[in-house]
Amino acid sequence: MFNIVKQFLAKITEGQFADEKMEHATLVAICALLVEVARTNGTCTQTEMEAILLILRETYGLSREDAEALVAEAQKKLNESVDLWQFAKVIDENYSIPQRIEIAETLWRIVYVDGKMDKYEHHLMTKFGKLLRLTHEQLIGAKLKVLHPTE
Repeated sequence: MFNIVKQFLAKITEGQFADEKMEHATLVAICALLVEVARTNGTCTQTEMEAILLILRETYGLSREDAEALVAEAQKKLNESVDLWQFAKVIDENYSIPQRIEIAETLWRIVYVDGKMDKYEHHLMTKFGKLLRLTHEQLIGAKLKVLHPTE
C-alpha cells in the first residue's frame, strides 16, 4: 500500500515539475521574441531593454533579477537558434488566441518604444503574426490597441 501512495505522489510531483518546466520554456520563448524585436535594427537600446524588463516584471510578476536572468537565457537561446519558429511553436502550443493577441500587443509595445516603426520591424511583426497563427486583423488590432490605448 505504501508503494502505491509513493508512486502516486511521484506522479503528481513529476506533473508539477513538467508544468513548471513548460511555463518556463514559454516565458523564455516570449522573451526571445521580445528581444528579437528589440534587436531588429542591429542593436537593442537601453530604452528597449528597460521596456522588456518592465513588461516581464509587470505582466509575469518577475523580480528584476529574474527578469534579467530570463533575458540572458532568451538571448542565449536566440543566438543558438536557426529560426524563430521554435519559439512561436512553444507559445502556440500553450496559449490561446486571446493570449497570443496579448503577446502581439506586447511585441508592438517594443516596436513603438521609440515612437516609430521601421520597415524591418514591420516585416518581423508580419512574420510573428503568421508564426503565432494570428489573422492580419488580429495583428493590426493589437497594433492599434498599443497606438491608441484610450479608444
